[in-house]
Amino acid sequence: MTTMELKEKILRLKKEKEAIILAHYYVDKEIQEVADYIGDSFYLSKIAKECKENTIVFCGVNFMAESAKILSPEKKILIPVNNAFCPMAQMVSEDDVLYMKEKYPDAKVVCYVNSTAEVKAVSDVCCTSSNAINIVNNLDSNRIIFVPDRNLGSYVSEQVKDKEVILWDGFCCVHDDVDKDILDKLIVSNSKNKEDIAILVHPECKKVIRDKATFIGSTAQIIEFASKSHYDKYIIVTEIGIKHKLTEKCPDKEFIFMPFMHCFTMKKITLENLYECLDKDNYQVELDEEVIKNAYRSLEDMHKFGEKVK
Repeated sequence: MTTMELKEKILRLKKEKEAIILAHYYVDKEIQEVADYIGDSFYLSKIAKECKENTIVFCGVNFMAESAKILSPEKKILIPVNNAFCPMAQMVSEDDVLYMKEKYPDAKVVCYVNSTAEVKAVSDVCCTSSNAINIVNNLDSNRIIFVPDRNLGSYVSEQVKDKEVILWDGFCCVHDDVDKDILDKLIVSNSKNKEDIAILVHPECKKVIRDKATFIGSTAQIIEFASKSHYDKYIIVTEIGIKHKLTEKCPDKEFIFMPFMHCFTMKKITLENLYECLDKDNYQVELDEEVIKNAYRSLEDMHKFGEKVK
């Protein structure tokens, strides 16, 4: 079966089952091409909550599909592979959060959306990389426990100087491994002066990389910056899957991508297993009702606090 035939079968099945396909920027181009909506975690969580379809196929990692189930427990949430576990989400547990809450009883727990449903359920509020600063700013606590990403947490701490941010020691394998020397070489080899090139960096990167940035933001914010700014060239320091949407929105701009920035968990989603997912209703996301109830509160507050600027 050709790629085109497989895409046609997927679209036909999607229509028959009245399903909607959501895809994160980091999945392969072929998956994005059959998706109804493409975006970052915050955008896709809003779509999952607001869409009229009762069947949602989530092309992303497990925690994203779990978040869709939490926000819409009455809907059928499918994910094409059942082992698309984000390594960072596995770096903090429910017990870890409870321990930190006991150690710092006056602190509020801000949980990055890249976490399990159980961790969300015992946190005060979730955040994404696009709204973490707003959320920490708007919480009525001067002490924040931030889990699991130490890099995003340290970036938030730099921007919200009047609050103490206590960091957990988690990280994104893709962004944490960015090599400063390679980035420096890319900058030197692609720019005549600092004014003709922009370095766009995801906040999951280490501070030494963020310090090189022209702009720091989520995947969606990086795309928006690139589409609205005037630079000749852009060095993109985030996962390579963003290339499809960047080149689609900015066909006349030159993008240089950092090597080795591949999320292999995201790449587990293929046209073949997406078709199987629609054809056989696998794999369906199931969560404990109590976990859903408690995690819903933290995700709902994410939307409330994340869009409010102090």
